[in-house]
Amino acid sequence: MKIVFLDKSTVGNVSNISKLEQFGEFTSYETTNPKEILQRTRQADIIITNKVVIDKKVMDASPSLKLICIAATGMNNVDLDYAARKGIQVRNVSGYSTFSVTQFTFSMLLSLFNYIPYYDNYVKSGQYEESPIFTHHGREYKELKGKTFGIIGMGTIGQSVAKIAEAFGCTVIYYSTSGKNIDQPYKNVSLETLLKDSDIVSIHAPLNDATFNLINMKRLKLMKSDAILINVGRGNIVNEKDLAYALDHNIIAAAGLDVLSNEPIKSDNPLLKIKNKGRLLVTPHIAWASLEARELLIDRVCENIKTVFYKN
Repeated sequence: MKIVFLDKSTVGNVSNISKLEQFGEFTSYETTNPKEILQRTRQADIIITNKVVIDKKVMDASPSLKLICIAATGMNNVDLDYAARKGIQVRNVSGYSTFSVTQFTFSMLLSLFNYIPYYDNYVKSGQYEESPIFTHHGREYKELKGKTFGIIGMGTIGQSVAKIAEAFGCTVIYYSTSGKNIDQPYKNVSLETLLKDSDIVSIHAPLNDATFNLINMKRLKLMKSDAILINVGRGNIVNEKDLAYALDHNIIAAAGLDVLSNEPIKSDNPLLKIKNKGRLLVTPHIAWASLEARELLIDRVCENIKTVFYKN
């Protein structure tokens, strides 16, 4: 069989990528632009893609294609209906990044909550050397204990985050965007109640019609003025223009974002122009990508291939 991985750079350098060679002739490309897709996939039996779009045109031009492996959970880059009509199987991977995203959620939160960049700069800038006392109270930070931790999206990752929040002594409440994950040992509330009552709002929901532009100006104004917003779900869940305004006008205290409406970020993104940059922490969609998570992702791509071609 011929296997082609169209955007290997999205999973970085992982030692187990060679496992894909066991299934046949394996070719990988760091990135693939739209003009290169047809030439690179026309002889493939298996296409592996993270974000490269596999549509009707690609499938029609790949007569040997039997399986599309999505090296991610989201499947919106593949025309699933047409694949089904063509008899081409599609497999994604889920659950590989739960611990990675959970850890990163609290990394972002604690960096903002405890003003870690500010205190680090205070020491490295030489100001601490001039201090007449052993400590410095330039930013007043509080404990998570006793705070209300609101989770939007109570899937596997949301549940994992809830357990850690409890360990910090928080009271966890949640809003299920799908209305399905409601059998939880935490209080299920409306979105409006969650935003009004939470000291921390953490988003762990998928992007769909129900969540697009979910956190806009109207809802940001429901939040406490000292609340922190964390989004490691999907970028378009939060209206970035409204968030920039909210941060600049003290509507909320701070925000941490690992996902954006356009990735990579555009130079005209209003978040790049906020006045108090210390209120905002932005990372390049990396919460999912611990080394262990990326290795598990490749292992599960291999498992998907085995399931389709080696059922017995």
